[in-house]
Amino acid sequence: MSAEGLAGLLRSFHLPTMAAVWEESAARAERENWGYRRFLQQLCESEAQDRRERKLQRLLKGSGLPDGKTLGNLEENLLPAKIRRLLPTLLEGHFVGRAENVLAFGLPGRGKSHCLAAVARELILRHGYPVLFTPTFKLVQQLLNAKKALKLEALLKKLDHYAVVVLDDIGYVQQDREEMEVLFTFLAERYERRSVMITSNLVFSKWDQIFKDPMTTMAAIDRLVHHALILEFTGESVRAQKAKEHAPT
Repeated sequence: MSAEGLAGLLRSFHLPTMAAVWEESAARAERENWGYRRFLQQLCESEAQDRRERKLQRLLKGSGLPDGKTLGNLEENLLPAKIRRLLPTLLEGHFVGRAENVLAFGLPGRGKSHCLAAVARELILRHGYPVLFTPTFKLVQQLLNAKKALKLEALLKKLDHYAVVVLDDIGYVQQDREEMEVLFTFLAERYERRSVMITSNLVFSKWDQIFKDPMTTMAAIDRLVHHALILEFTGESVRAQKAKEHAPT
């Protein structure tokens, strides 16, 4: 079989990386006296690595994660000491396998969104978890539109494909009763099955502003905290601290 014919056969088996590199690998195998097993192993490893990289890029592209909020530019020294200690545990990702939640509370500018976005990105890069990062108001509108179109169940099923959904700024926009109901439905659907990561400027005692009535508020909080890590972003605003550092003396 010709080189072109073999490459075509590999592509027909959905092995595009093998098709692209087999000739180069074969030449190296001949130069270095590889056996058949090592040659085949090299081809399989190249295909597996390329598939992993394509998968990660696909997951990142579909995640909605903000480009500028990564672990590399997260100023950990400005975070509260307790959160710095918990960060390695979050990055291990075991909470995802246990369908646990991560709830981040604090006033604006304390680094909640950046921290959770950075962790979510690493869950993709290190563990291959499908993640969705979204402003809460945006997801609520999608859920409400789906309900009005009688497609809520289909949207919930689609969201179920994400091992983690990050809801940024829950409570930032006051919602009416219909919006509250679809948000509660979403949270209840994921309870003990999939993880949710949430940032909020509102402490639990003020969540009746989100869910409107006490019973629904209590039910939502109960589901979220039952299996959850709670992060409290206290202290001075991270943005204010950075501004002081760069202020002229």
